[in-house]
Amino acid sequence: MTDVLFYHLQNMALEKVLPPLLEKSLARGWRVVVQASSEERIDALDGHLWTYRDDSFLPHATWRAADAADQPVLLTLDAANPNGAQVRFLVDNAPLPDDAAQYERMVLVFDGDDDAALAQARAAWTASKAGGHDVTYWQADEHGRWQRRGMANSTGA
Repeated sequence: MTDVLFYHLQNMALEKVLPPLLEKSLARGWRVVVQASSEERIDALDGHLWTYRDDSFLPHATWRAADAADQPVLLTLDAANPNGAQVRFLVDNAPLPDDAAQYERMVLVFDGDDDAALAQARAAWTASKAGGHDVTYWQADEHGRWQRRGMANSTGA
């Protein structure tokens, strides 16, 4: 069974949130694929993951790289899993893949200030529950620390 985690961004940029989540996945020995909805977003994330900290970077590539299958973190536009990732991040309203069960974890990061993103997260929550997946909802507290919330405080699904 796949764990599906919903990360609700409010007053937070994806660029701030994504690198620490990716670092945690890599620390667990997982390969990761990050799916976005546009080449522009992929290109922006690609540059950001090289420079987000002065003392570190996240090893990664885009799906266009010749060695994409060898990458610990792969940025892509489609539902393919060329690097054999155990974790799939979905950003910018990227849809849940049909093969969600092949992953240990799916992480849907959505902008809670965007009505379309919120509606898509609600639909994904419902589909994930119906698919028998374990779903959890995460929201940052006033200090920016992620807190697991109950369904009553969730996306409303």
